[in-house]
Amino acid sequence: MSNAERRMFGLVGHPVGHSVSPAMHSAAFRAHHLPHIYSAFDVPTGSELARFVGDIRSGLIAGANVTIPHKRAVMPLVDEVDATAAEVGVANVLCAAEPRRVTAHNTDVLALRDELDLLLRSGAPRGDDAAGPHSAGPPRQRAVIIGAGGAAFAAIAACRMLGYHLISVTTRSWTSTEAMLESPAGERASELGALTMPWPIPSDRAVSSKSSVALRLNWTEFAVAADLIIQATSAGMLGGPPGEEVTSIIPWDSLSPDVRLYDVVYNPPVTPFLRIARERGLRASDGLGMLVGQAAQSFSLWTGLPAPVDVMRAAAEDSLRKATGNR
Repeated sequence: MSNAERRMFGLVGHPVGHSVSPAMHSAAFRAHHLPHIYSAFDVPTGSELARFVGDIRSGLIAGANVTIPHKRAVMPLVDEVDATAAEVGVANVLCAAEPRRVTAHNTDVLALRDELDLLLRSGAPRGDDAAGPHSAGPPRQRAVIIGAGGAAFAAIAACRMLGYHLISVTTRSWTSTEAMLESPAGERASELGALTMPWPIPSDRAVSSKSSVALRLNWTEFAVAADLIIQATSAGMLGGPPGEEVTSIIPWDSLSPDVRLYDVVYNPPVTPFLRIARERGLRASDGLGMLVGQAAQSFSLWTGLPAPVDVMRAAAEDSLRKATGNR
């Protein structure tokens, strides 16, 4: 056993009962013979989040991962914002810094970029890779992102890294063009270079102006022509909202057979979004790889050590199998 002082790390969000992060990080600490502890903290309110950040500042907690719904809300609560978090306006990692300071980082973007790159190149004919590791495979033209939270902002940044110039974003709360334009999330998505569009299916209470109707039709046309669709909400997550509302906006019958689909949700391993995609023979991936990738970077930020990625992946998969009864 290491002589290192025992420190507390954790996951902060709401809900957190579905998370495999404690199993994953605990396995990583054991692999490096570190005595540290990692726990999940269910923090439903902003005031509780502020107190949690204060516990990091005071030294009670050495660092944390941040998940829904706090990735944006945590930004003004910290003392320093690393460039990785400043670029997208959201953070998923907090680190204690001296003296009594908290730094926010974002490890989601690079983790998601790498996962999307693997998905986009899967099944593609091998070509000349001379242009670089993120340029092989089919041309990357249009990406569609569902959601306007922290994962969606990471997805916009990741898509831009992968060469996408046309990126469309929609979310359930954008019931009209007016609601979208008045949304801070919509403004941020536009600043990141995405086209924002109202939710494609109007609600009973939505005011459908001519511009809202036109943009909804544009979204459907955009989705049909997309070569990448990312489900970046908590829909379908264990303990989260049902996934059918998200699947209902996808024009499944008109999608290209070459489209790739990615769901940031990893628990359960098969969401309604992934089930429909795979039933139609489309290439689709869940969010476990992104989870492991961002966690590995978190581990290195906290400890200064190389992350045991294979150990972390195995622990995450084992925890999922136990949670789902080996289904």
